[in-house]
Amino acid sequence: MVGSTETRKVKDGLRSGNIAIVVGTHAVAAKGVAFSNLGLLVIDEEHRFGAKLKQSLRGLAPCLHTLTMSATPIPRTLQLAIAGVQEVSVLNTPPAKRRPVRTILAPFDAGSAKAALLREYRRGGQSFFVVPRIDDIGTVFRQLGRLVPQLLVKIAHGEMKARELDEIVVRFAAGEGDILLATDIIESGLDIPQANTILVWRADRFGLAQLHQLRGRVGRGRLQGFAFLLTEPGKELAEATRSRLSALVALDRLGSGLTISQRDLDLRGAGDLFGEEQAGHIKRIGVGLYERLLERASSVARGGPSSDTQLPDINLQAGGSFPGSYVPEPAIRLSLYSRLFRMSTHSDLNAFADELEDRFGGIPSEVATLLEVTRLRMDAAQLGLSQVDVGPEAIAITFRTKPSASVWENLKGVNGFEFRRGRLIFRPPTKTGTGQLEVLRSLIGSIRSAHAPG
Repeated sequence: MVGSTETRKVKDGLRSGNIAIVVGTHAVAAKGVAFSNLGLLVIDEEHRFGAKLKQSLRGLAPCLHTLTMSATPIPRTLQLAIAGVQEVSVLNTPPAKRRPVRTILAPFDAGSAKAALLREYRRGGQSFFVVPRIDDIGTVFRQLGRLVPQLLVKIAHGEMKARELDEIVVRFAAGEGDILLATDIIESGLDIPQANTILVWRADRFGLAQLHQLRGRVGRGRLQGFAFLLTEPGKELAEATRSRLSALVALDRLGSGLTISQRDLDLRGAGDLFGEEQAGHIKRIGVGLYERLLERASSVARGGPSSDTQLPDINLQAGGSFPGSYVPEPAIRLSLYSRLFRMSTHSDLNAFADELEDRFGGIPSEVATLLEVTRLRMDAAQLGLSQVDVGPEAIAITFRTKPSASVWENLKGVNGFEFRRGRLIFRPPTKTGTGQLEVLRSLIGSIRSAHAPG
């Protein structure tokens, strides 16, 4: 807490320019706060700020550089980064000697909860017990009193006075108390190395980013950390909820925050910007076209080319897919197809392949074929092709722009090539029903050689 006298001094110093750096909450965007020459804004834990508040902060100065930081960026922010509106930098290196937190998803069981809390107590550590609502604290406090009467339980929540809350947390960090019973108010800012077990009651009522942040409160020392995501016993979870919670269990390694955020984006979408309520003209032109126009506008703003290159269609019998056995959720499969369709460089495709293997496991043959076809589409786009149709006897190629006379002349000298009605027809020595990708790869290589000078 900052008193009124000190607050007034800080405001005067910011207005005059005598204070160069200020660290504060959203209060820096309040009325009556003015800056002499604000040049850099850093928003830490960006996921805890609303869109309206972040816009107010960015409006503090006309030419303001903004750096937002978060272990789990919200879907809207991640979507803006993917679209190219915001630049993104990823730090994946965990602190030294940090170990992944073992994550368990299960219905609440009194015996298991007691065993987890006593195990942490016996190895000289402390535990967190997190509930979704302040109203739940009293019930859980009484239950903990029956389960583990020998353990000292401290309570922390947002309706406490600031000084009281601060004193409780500081004393708990100093070792006073065995269990901190709290709401999600503890999800960021706490560094208590001796607290290495966390139980989250009614985990289905928390968001994916919230749960990842809460899990990050443990495992900050040398001991193995444990996170128990507890659901209501006897109650069946909705499919979307189970998918959200299962993502935490599957992605429990260090540095998985961005991958979890991508999964959150897949599950929830990018927010009301693309929804019916706030879409406005966007829903009239379609999300796909809107994103292409947005990407092109971003490219122009960064000094890049104004026209986006449409990858050519390659029509063949087995073009690959994301099978349901590999990516079970239909909404996530659709999102992956959409992202793959918008890619235009080999580096993006390689990073996408690494992400797939990271999130879903080893890449099956159907997905490998899909990625290879996309790679060939990128190569074909560089050569000016607009469409490639593969049949059992021949391959027909349509050019976006007519090749130069030298390229035509070089292509005429390639065995199996002929021209018909403005299209290039290639008849391979063997039928294209088998080994289509190999034939296409060789064909594109021949067209590339025809473009080569000399």
